[in-house]
Amino acid sequence: MYLVGAGPGDPELLTLKAARLIAAADVIVYDRLVSVEVLTLAREDAKVIFAGKRQGQQEPIQSEIYRLLEKHAAQVETVVRLKGGDPIVFGRGAEEWMYLNARSIDVELVPGVSAALAVPALAGIPLTCRGVAASFAVIAGHRQNMRPAEWKQYRDIDTLVVLMGVENRELIARNLMLAGRRADEPVAFITRGSTDRQQIVTSTLSMTADVTVESPAIFVIGEVVRLRERLTSVVGGVAALAD
Repeated sequence: MYLVGAGPGDPELLTLKAARLIAAADVIVYDRLVSVEVLTLAREDAKVIFAGKRQGQQEPIQSEIYRLLEKHAAQVETVVRLKGGDPIVFGRGAEEWMYLNARSIDVELVPGVSAALAVPALAGIPLTCRGVAASFAVIAGHRQNMRPAEWKQYRDIDTLVVLMGVENRELIARNLMLAGRRADEPVAFITRGSTDRQQIVTSTLSMTADVTVESPAIFVIGEVVRLRERLTSVVGGVAALAD
């Protein structure tokens, strides 16, 4: 069993090992963040199974994923569990790894380029830059408990990258402002990052609720967002779509 990171979307950003395993796999079980472009690398006769989660059905679907992985690991030689970005960054990859190991199924991890780092950079938003930002944090934005106190720890971190936070963006922004972050702090939402379909919408923390953005998107908060004005962003050989 291979637990493989599919990177941010552009198949040329796959690791060599990931691309080789995808092309050789008998079975691929992939999540909704894996791009169509990456899946085209699979063999024509490979069994390619979508295992994306829907809001409110995460646990039943996760149980089905466990069952699928265990079943196919016993039937074929090469099973690839394919996850967008890096499989260990908010992808429940470690949980699946432990589940399989507990059933004596060997797992080889193949790290991927994390979308949390790569997508903002490809949009002209480096997470750190001398004189602008010296720290960053990657945060899960879909947590059920969004109490304001939980967000105080992020008050003084220069750049915040929120994954899976589109639906909760208004609450996240409110909690961050209550924690002490500025209302006029710039934010950006990036969809379909690293592909020629990439779109970027910028705003401010106080205006986050008014932003129209589809999920999934990467939500970036911090002064580094302003660097887009000085960094030309080219993705897939063409200029990225702007605000």
